[in-house]
Amino acid sequence: MKAIFYILALGLTLFANTADTATCHKCHPTIVEEFESSMHKKSSIYEDKIHKAVWDKHPLKAKDNYTCAKCHTPNTTDGQTHKEGITCLNCHTITSVQKHAKSNKNIYSDKDKTFYSAEKGREGEIVKHKTTSSWWGNKTTVGSAYHDIDYTNEAFYNGQMCMGCHSHRQNSHEFAVCSIDEDGAKDKESNCISCHMPKIDGTATTVRKSKQHTYHGFAGARVNPEMLSKYVELEFKKVANGFEVVIENKAPHDFMTHPLRVAQLRVTLTRDSKHIELKTHSFVRIIGTDGKPSMPWLATEVIKDTMIKANEKRVVNYSDALKSGDKVEVSLGYYLVNPKAVKKLNLQDEKELTKFTILKSKQFSIE
Repeated sequence: MKAIFYILALGLTLFANTADTATCHKCHPTIVEEFESSMHKKSSIYEDKIHKAVWDKHPLKAKDNYTCAKCHTPNTTDGQTHKEGITCLNCHTITSVQKHAKSNKNIYSDKDKTFYSAEKGREGEIVKHKTTSSWWGNKTTVGSAYHDIDYTNEAFYNGQMCMGCHSHRQNSHEFAVCSIDEDGAKDKESNCISCHMPKIDGTATTVRKSKQHTYHGFAGARVNPEMLSKYVELEFKKVANGFEVVIENKAPHDFMTHPLRVAQLRVTLTRDSKHIELKTHSFVRIIGTDGKPSMPWLATEVIKDTMIKANEKRVVNYSDALKSGDKVEVSLGYYLVNPKAVKKLNLQDEKELTKFTILKSKQFSIE
């Protein structure tokens, strides 16, 4: 009997250190299924083809000195291969974020079997597993048999827990390859978690039923972008010498933050059953060296930056005269990889990575 208890205790102890999605699936099947399709789960060079394409060009690859591990494969230690991406455990044990010039650093909890989470109305609670019995023999169970839940970490309410990996990254030239304004990780009501992990229908766990749960597929340019379409608006205005299209970016960061992305505004004029493609406007942030585009580790300057900024209303003018009966279709979308960089990264055969994705589209009729 003692041996059985020892095995159970050992199993729970190991869970705290090596928990994987299969273990979490027992109580959180919906959340785990969402997570399995996310770019957090697929963050390693073995599953993220864009990350691998860039790493294949990096000079440190020849030295087997993988420097992206702390965010892309945070469970990596010396002597291990870099195959496992981010896990449930990685995010739910972040206690705080240390700020550094080059890039921030996640500080992880050393508490045994304690995971951080957020739930409105429970901000001051720490839920420990226990079973109580009433005078009548009825038993009531509280919490999870696998782990305790700490609802007190403010970083899980305002989005600061995301800033260890998503804040900024400098290269060896002290140039910021990418950065996100941390204003989007301060407010408890609207932050990176509320936008990229919105509440959707379905229970969070099989242990305690709930009407909704926090989406764990991490909506973004590569997974469920339609969830983010509500944060951009398209407006149309006819003027004397043509018309204007207004793009409103409601996000607290650039419309696209990855340096390889390209956003485009495409407009089609329909007149007398004929479709006329008007000028396409591209929005990019290109980094490079000596006035020319370059790989991130070589970049020392911003070559071009027309990307739509945080909370910006960008007005795009068209000089095409409109007539009564015309219809104008306006579409805003993006490429995951700048078409000019596709061949250099050897991604030209990857259809999912080279297609144009429409984020939002509207049609306007001219009277």
